[in-house]
Amino acid sequence: MRDGVNPAVTEKAATGRCAAPFGARCEKDRRRWKFSELLAGPEVRARWEKVRKYFFLRESTYDMSNRCNLHCDGCYYYEGEKQFAGENGNPEAWRALMRAEGERGITYVVLAGAEPSLVPGLLEVCFAEMPLGCIATNGVRRIDPAIGYKIHISVWGNDATSLRVRKAPELLVRQIKNYRDDPRAVFVYTFTRENIDEAAGVVDVLAAADCRITFNVFSSPVGYAGPLRHDGASLTRTREVMREMMSRHPRHVLFSPYSVVAHTHERGLHDLYRCSYPRRNPSTDIGLGRSFRQFRTDLTWDRDAACCVPDTDCSDCRHYAAGSAVVTARLYRHVTDPETFRSWLDYVDTYLAVWVMGYEKGKNLCAEMVSPPGCEEIGKR
Repeated sequence: MRDGVNPAVTEKAATGRCAAPFGARCEKDRRRWKFSELLAGPEVRARWEKVRKYFFLRESTYDMSNRCNLHCDGCYYYEGEKQFAGENGNPEAWRALMRAEGERGITYVVLAGAEPSLVPGLLEVCFAEMPLGCIATNGVRRIDPAIGYKIHISVWGNDATSLRVRKAPELLVRQIKNYRDDPRAVFVYTFTRENIDEAAGVVDVLAAADCRITFNVFSSPVGYAGPLRHDGASLTRTREVMREMMSRHPRHVLFSPYSVVAHTHERGLHDLYRCSYPRRNPSTDIGLGRSFRQFRTDLTWDRDAACCVPDTDCSDCRHYAAGSAVVTARLYRHVTDPETFRSWLDYVDTYLAVWVMGYEKGKNLCAEMVSPPGCEEIGKR
């Protein structure tokens, strides 16, 4: 798991359900389920065995460059102190860092920045030393196929919106040209308050080009109050469109019903699950609080600011990268009943398909929109 925790499960399972706004039945069987009972079905057992092979994944993230070839409204990188870090372009310094990271137990790297495609030599060094990972890119420049990381290409709407928000003409056309038929590529459609109605058209175009797509929800940088920030109505509409796209393009859209729930809930990920990243987690005993670091371009890091998308407003965080660690780390909360456990398995199966080369997503085990366990207790705080 990306939080670095081997989530051993005891026979004792928590109970407690949420009065769900997502269509899940409110009156659940209150019996206590043993974990062996939750695994009883052959499909569930097979999915558990499939995902648990990846519990060894332990991530950190690395800003590769402080430069970018786009200028996007709401950009996370150009917030906070990290944007002022000097750029260390020495390949041997990066090689030493990757080796040191491996020695302290890191097995998966997320290379971001501003724009990592601008430093291809450093990408080569990282891949040579740490072969499991992902690159977050705007897709303007194609990354060498010899670099076998997953590549996440950010999509913020159709070409008209990209021109307005990202100052990039014909961006989707260029992205598809660069990464069509590339097994590394996942196109990440970020839903903002303004581009929800464009999603269907964009996903249709990507699916027609046989591209894989997953979804992100715009999560405001600290202090951002611009037009991209979501409200309750836009989250509801985003939820509807996500479900429609999953139904329309099941082979190309990498998502699950529980992914929809977790990322479009009125409450953010931290409020629902308690964020595991050091910025919101003071513990250094186990998991991300102990292992995760977010390195800046000068190869320094600051524990007080370290999270997967630094300088995000934590109360508004619904980011797909955060959820892939935060939700998957909460296995113990999801062993309450078969539907909840299957939903969690679907979420983990989705995350692995998005982030790990060679991993193929299976059919979702739970079609119901199961609510996050315990969110009625959150509402009482």
